[in-house]
Amino acid sequence: MATVLPEMERLIGNTTTRVVAGAGYRGHNAPRPFQVYIAGQKRGVTPEIKRAFKRRAAVEPVIGHLKEHHRMGRNQLAHRAGDGANAVLAAVGNNFRRLLAWFAVLLRLCLERICFAQINQSA
Repeated sequence: MATVLPEMERLIGNTTTRVVAGAGYRGHNAPRPFQVYIAGQKRGVTPEIKRAFKRRAAVEPVIGHLKEHHRMGRNQLAHRAGDGANAVLAAVGNNFRRLLAWFAVLLRLCLERICFAQINQSA
């Protein structure tokens, strides 16, 4: 964490004071300005931090889904650019899958209305 957090701030261009992490980061080596909250922690947890824990818990299944169904488990592309491209392509695949599901629902609703209108006209 000591090297990753300052690098992340540099890449994002924003300062971070609070980090919400999983239990694997217990005993972290984060530098002093960062306050690290570990999942399952009870002391010093404000309602705002509890919301951050809930948000983290909501993101975890999405990451698992990307790893399982969108080839994020193993990256076949080389170097940093390959890592970035793999993440972007997985996100695009996930969003495209969700878009197709939305279109399927929309198509079903349109067909139901058309059929309903034809039944009412013939009656």
